[in-house]
Amino acid sequence: MEFKFTAEHEALRKEVRDFLAEALPNRGVGPVRPTSQENWEEQLAFNKKLAKKGWIAPAWPKEYGGLGWSHIKQMIFSEELAYAGAPDGGRVFNVGMIGPTLIVHGTPEQKAEHLPRITNAEVTWCQGYSEPGAGSDLASLQTRAVRDGDDYVVNGQKIWTTGAHHADWCFLLVRTDPDAPKHKGISFLLVDMKTPGITVRPLINMAGYHEFNEVFFEDVRVPVRNRVGEENRGWYVAMTLLDFERSNVASIAANQRQLELLMQLWRERRSGEAYRDILRHRIADLWVANEVGRMLAYRIAWMQEAGRIPNYEASVIKVFATELAQRITNFGVNLFGPAGALEPDSKYAVANGVFEKGHLVNVAPTIYSGSSEIQRNIIAQRGLGLPRD
Repeated sequence: MEFKFTAEHEALRKEVRDFLAEALPNRGVGPVRPTSQENWEEQLAFNKKLAKKGWIAPAWPKEYGGLGWSHIKQMIFSEELAYAGAPDGGRVFNVGMIGPTLIVHGTPEQKAEHLPRITNAEVTWCQGYSEPGAGSDLASLQTRAVRDGDDYVVNGQKIWTTGAHHADWCFLLVRTDPDAPKHKGISFLLVDMKTPGITVRPLINMAGYHEFNEVFFEDVRVPVRNRVGEENRGWYVAMTLLDFERSNVASIAANQRQLELLMQLWRERRSGEAYRDILRHRIADLWVANEVGRMLAYRIAWMQEAGRIPNYEASVIKVFATELAQRITNFGVNLFGPAGALEPDSKYAVANGVFEKGHLVNVAPTIYSGSSEIQRNIIAQRGLGLPRD
């Protein structure tokens, strides 16, 4: 692996930092998690600033409104945004999921309708995958779509739908052939969230944030032209993953910001003075671990730049970065004693409750996008060559 960035890379990093300093002048520590659905208008305004720079989807091919950036450039961009605590505003679904899916599988009409609205920051998408009885085993989904002329009629329920209360559109997995093997009877639909028959109900997480929702579909009519790919082959459409940067460097950058804040507060408050040497070693241990994570993240982008396909390596950094985030915020809560566990509305809370909130919200990343248990199975089988049983 190359351990130095080129002059072009460093120039891009400076350009991104300068842009963020102007676009987010009062960011301070930033939110506990940039993907939070709080302060939505502020998030959309930031995306408009990105769009003006052409930076909503810089990794996309130029013909679809991107800049065709290399993997290293994508990684630098992601790292700087995460370190600055930049809000997401739905980009994870718009740019990382539905956009690539339409680029590969969409009709010319679907691409023309939806891709420019994404790169211009005019629309927000949500993902209709998980159901009450279909989470890790997603192919067990039961939301039903029945063909009726030029429409599908959709009935069913989705759950853990991040941002559905803000979304304009939803990319939805439905069962169109209940008699087919479970992976082969699924179709992929694009659904306007203003369609009659859709009900969105909030699910408040244990940190008190409204990110998740449950979504109900009752006789919702979706035009057949909004199906992506062939009928009953939606599973394969949903599994689309373009060769974009997959380093998870954003998690490492966010960890770095948390560690720097922790050090600053510790110096100011002199918490745990009697155990100073022990605490110094523990903080150093977390700092070194995060640098290890940074090298793991950089390695993945370097592999992709060299034309290699990271497989289990992406699982390694996903487990490492998300579990390290839990260790950091858990340590922060304990370091500051009772004040570290107070909610933000308490005048005695440390740094507006940033570690207490982090301790709660950092549970989720080890579950979504493939739980740590699933990732460890991938590492064992594909990385270490161990048998499935």
